[in-house]
Amino acid sequence: MTDPCSIVIFGATGDLARSKLLPALYHLDAAGRLARDTRILACGRRQPDRNAWMTVMRNALADSVRGELDEEVVSRFAKRVDYLRGDLRDARFYASLRGTLDQIHEYPADTVFYMALTPSDYADVLENLDDAKLLDESRGWRRVVLEKPFGNDLPSARALQQKLAQHLREDQIFRIDHYLGKETVRNILVFRFGNVLMEPLWNRNSIDHIQIIHAEPQGIGGRGATYEASGALRDMVQSHLLQLLTFVAMESPVSMAAEALHAEKLKVLKSIRPIPDDKVAQFAIRGQYAAGTVMGDKVIDYRSEQAVAAGSHTETFAALRLHIDNWRWAGVPFLLRTGKRMAEKQALVAICFKQPPQQFFRASHVPCEASNWLLIGIQPHECMRLEMTVKAPGEALATRQTSLDASFRKADDPFNDAYEELLLDIMGGDRSLFLSYQEVEQAWRIIDPVLQAWSQPGDDLHFYPAGSWGPSAADGLFEDPCRFWRNTLEPCGCGTRKTQGV
Repeated sequence: MTDPCSIVIFGATGDLARSKLLPALYHLDAAGRLARDTRILACGRRQPDRNAWMTVMRNALADSVRGELDEEVVSRFAKRVDYLRGDLRDARFYASLRGTLDQIHEYPADTVFYMALTPSDYADVLENLDDAKLLDESRGWRRVVLEKPFGNDLPSARALQQKLAQHLREDQIFRIDHYLGKETVRNILVFRFGNVLMEPLWNRNSIDHIQIIHAEPQGIGGRGATYEASGALRDMVQSHLLQLLTFVAMESPVSMAAEALHAEKLKVLKSIRPIPDDKVAQFAIRGQYAAGTVMGDKVIDYRSEQAVAAGSHTETFAALRLHIDNWRWAGVPFLLRTGKRMAEKQALVAICFKQPPQQFFRASHVPCEASNWLLIGIQPHECMRLEMTVKAPGEALATRQTSLDASFRKADDPFNDAYEELLLDIMGGDRSLFLSYQEVEQAWRIIDPVLQAWSQPGDDLHFYPAGSWGPSAADGLFEDPCRFWRNTLEPCGCGTRKTQGV
């Protein structure tokens, strides 16, 4: 349990607060992981008073918590929560906020300011907080939580950082990426550095290539205007997928302290080979979903979604091939892929091992022998699967694929949402699973050439039917015709092969 603190949520009437933050705090309270005196102050302008806000909060909890609402927990949680109405653009609001937080007997001095806002509001809110002396740490610490995206490209990220540095130290800034709070993602570190078994194989000598995939059947919903300004590359690749890549590729840090972990992740990002401006098409593929059928339901094309331009070239699918130029990974392609309106929900890391230097079954009529794969399922299935070739039962010498499966979670293990663990880290001051500015800046450096190339309409936008696995053009990122995308955790479908003359 952490020490008591005050949690101020700006944008408390928005979707993030209602669907993620409040349910996460409710679950922490239900599990007894919040200090008794921890208080939550929701700030917004849509609801007129606390009573109206409490109705909104209860409805949000009913829609988002796991299982049925526990009325005892709801009652206890409600006592922690208050509501302050106001306009974040009005300096008078911050005077009112300070007066509320100065009630020493009501609100602990240590304070978290959670920016559940659009990134364009960050700088103005921080300036107003500073002017109102709300960032003063004479009575207790101040921590500020920022959601992605941090900037819109490299220049805007630098400009935002300069503004933040005027009001905050780096150790006060928590740039959150909820992907890093997922149990399976954190388990990658434990699996890699808590076991000696895989270390001799975890390099260019044994690994052929690595895929990092996030696919979802959902479209953009009501986010048309927002998504038009971001696209799949900014929305998923610059943050989530590149962070996953660092977890897979990094060297062992000297400790799990934030500085040590950030240093090793940054080394990986700096080692990624820049994509030449004139060769973007060789390393990056963009697509956009057309009308189709997703999980039995007919859906419209992206350009017909609400608030989307009729001739939009915003990508809903992005795939990249990256190379890490260091001793461990030289020559090993890292393939990143994300898309909306895909066939099903799937997030995984797929590690393909090299084939033996001499194929024992080289007389097989099958041109591409099956490889060994290590599959790490992130969602919806949290698991680890090692695929191998074995002899098929029977008199003939035939082979087939089998797998060793391990679930990360036992049936009676508790489930914690990513935001629950990250909120506890924020309250405890642990920045290890949050992004440093250097990581953010380097990630923008990697994808900026692609953003520039895709900033103009062109014939490189590939349309794919909703309910598929994306445009076939993405297959061209593989340099070997025997390589292929791992869409799911299911066996690769190489089939049973019978070997003659052995």
